[in-house]
Amino acid sequence: MVGVVPQSPSTEAEITATLRDLLATTKQPRIVASGNGAIPWELVRLIDATLPTYRLNILNAFPGLPWREGVVHETSFVGAGMRKSPGLAYVPARLSLVPRLFRRALFPDVVLLHTSAPVNGKVSMGIEVNVLPGAVEACKHRGGLVIAQVNPRMPYTFGDGEIAVEDLDAMIHVDSPVAMPARTDAPVDEVAQQIGEYCANRISSGATLQMGIGAVPDATLPRLTKLRGLGIWSEMFSDGLLTLQSSGALDPDRYVVASFAMGSEELLQWMHMNPQLRMVRTEVTNDPPRISRQPLMTSINTALQVDLFDQANASRINARIHSGFGGQTDFVVGAVHARGGQSMMALKSWHPKANVSTIVPLIDEPVTSFQHTAVITENGIAELYGRSEKEQAAALIENAAHPKVRDELWEEAAELGLA
Repeated sequence: MVGVVPQSPSTEAEITATLRDLLATTKQPRIVASGNGAIPWELVRLIDATLPTYRLNILNAFPGLPWREGVVHETSFVGAGMRKSPGLAYVPARLSLVPRLFRRALFPDVVLLHTSAPVNGKVSMGIEVNVLPGAVEACKHRGGLVIAQVNPRMPYTFGDGEIAVEDLDAMIHVDSPVAMPARTDAPVDEVAQQIGEYCANRISSGATLQMGIGAVPDATLPRLTKLRGLGIWSEMFSDGLLTLQSSGALDPDRYVVASFAMGSEELLQWMHMNPQLRMVRTEVTNDPPRISRQPLMTSINTALQVDLFDQANASRINARIHSGFGGQTDFVVGAVHARGGQSMMALKSWHPKANVSTIVPLIDEPVTSFQHTAVITENGIAELYGRSEKEQAAALIENAAHPKVRDELWEEAAELGLA
């Protein structure tokens, strides 16, 4: 295998020489790197200093990426670090299918990992497993390079993110904080608290939870502390998990299963070498059949818009890509197929910045998901499962939409044949 003996830290000069040798005949190599809060910044800097042109594939990239001519930003989930990129290459895909892209279309030449320190001859991808095992396998199959940024501050987590040191082509050691933003900029205001209460009241002991990061999960999870036997099968989790853990709400006999995490230093410490936690690859966490087998599977997602046909747009604003499918479709499908499962779409009924209703007559953007169990806003709960399309539209207008747009929505519903 081409590469630097990785048992000791590699020098930047060694890695640079190896990269140039491997990629000498590749016009625009594809570099896949850990995303979210685990971007290996030192390796990204090294790549940018070595290669005049390349494609950088990262999920939900944070700001700070190289931004110059010759660098193409490529992703299936757009983060703030790529959102305004003029040369953005957005590749639409459900998150569960992204690893398949690496095998069939988006062939990686180099994979950059941000890992823990070695434990018993292995390092761990820590907080960010996600699509990376698939990327590593596809890269190795083609004779590419797998390089690790080894950081003692990255927690060692068990599961699919563990990789033998001998399987790395090179590694560098750093000692720097792991970027783990605890929440988005959305505050847990009174509206979010009301939505959180509606969501929490639909969850019972023994349920399995999937929810993301933001105001609604932050408002929902503290209201579940009196429940017992809760499980976590989620694309990701954040600090709200600690609230459930400390209250005794989590089932001690079930693994917490997720693919990536973002949160505080306290969360990192909880994750490190935790035998109750399994960080697994996206093909497992986001596989609808596996999701459907979880008891009382409860999925809570959000969207930019929901229309009267119960279609949700969580991806685009004025046709421009804002984020991507992510795992929403995977979990909506899995949850509604689970015994006793439910898929909740939770969102504020009014978008304050755009000053528009989030419940609209008909979405004119590409649809992210549809056929949810219920749509929940601060105004109430629109029960949708098993109802006719006219009943669904009526429930959305009367129970979820903002009161000042209900008359207009009824007029639009009549035009659409829904009233």
